[in-house]
Amino acid sequence: MHSQLSGLVLATGLLLITPLPAAAEEDSPVRFEGEVVQGGLVVGRAPAGSSVEVDGEPVMTSPDGRFLLAFERQQTEPTRVEVVLPTGMRLEETLAPQPREFDIQRIDGLPQDKVTPPESVLSRIREDARQAREARNRRDARLDWAAGFDWPLTGPVTGVYGSQRILNGEPRNPHWGIDIAAPTGTPVRAPAPGVVTLAHPDMYFSGGTLFIDHGHGLVSAFLHLHTMHVEPGDVVDRGELIAEVGATGRATGPHLDWRMNLREVRIDPALLLDWDENPDAQAP
Repeated sequence: MHSQLSGLVLATGLLLITPLPAAAEEDSPVRFEGEVVQGGLVVGRAPAGSSVEVDGEPVMTSPDGRFLLAFERQQTEPTRVEVVLPTGMRLEETLAPQPREFDIQRIDGLPQDKVTPPESVLSRIREDARQAREARNRRDARLDWAAGFDWPLTGPVTGVYGSQRILNGEPRNPHWGIDIAAPTGTPVRAPAPGVVTLAHPDMYFSGGTLFIDHGHGLVSAFLHLHTMHVEPGDVVDRGELIAEVGATGRATGPHLDWRMNLREVRIDPALLLDWDENPDAQAP
């Protein structure tokens, strides 16, 4: 099972590949699998040949009708899903995410120029952001996400998605990933198949930074890396060695910061994992 999305999206990834029985289609032509919570990822399924819009924007749909949608950290308004069936019939569903409570995380001992960057590095930061946006703009029809996600490494979880960060005593933006502590050089493995879209050795905040696109706009980002073993354009399999843990960029010690985006929405990787597979971590 996969924790929190367990038994929902990712544990049923293979089940979702099989055709829907005719009776099930008649009873419920549009289905949703996953936790409808802030920071959550949901798999939708409509009859094959349907077109789908989420909040008025067309989204990629697989030949068998699967599509992805996600919820922002602070989202309170329902997401509207509009499906046009092959018959021309138009259906609308609304999904209201359940609220979550997020921790306050205090991090001291950071170099002050990593908390409040000097003017001299602002152009570098903007260029880093441009490259990250460009890498996330890829839209592939691949279904690498369908069978679920494994831990890229195991170890104590020292930071969680959505926590309000106070850096050297100054309130900052929320943390957008899951931090897993491990010694420098610890292997990092691909949690799911995908295509490498970014491999930057030294971004200002995130240091060694690697992006893997899993299809449909779902992207994993791995930050603070010491070494990378892949480059843009490489196709990777689940469990393949992709990098090594480091403490580069804005970090106080060696760890992996794993983040995920569905298109422009930052989601919580922790909701995609089986926490029993990491005995050193405590499930939220």
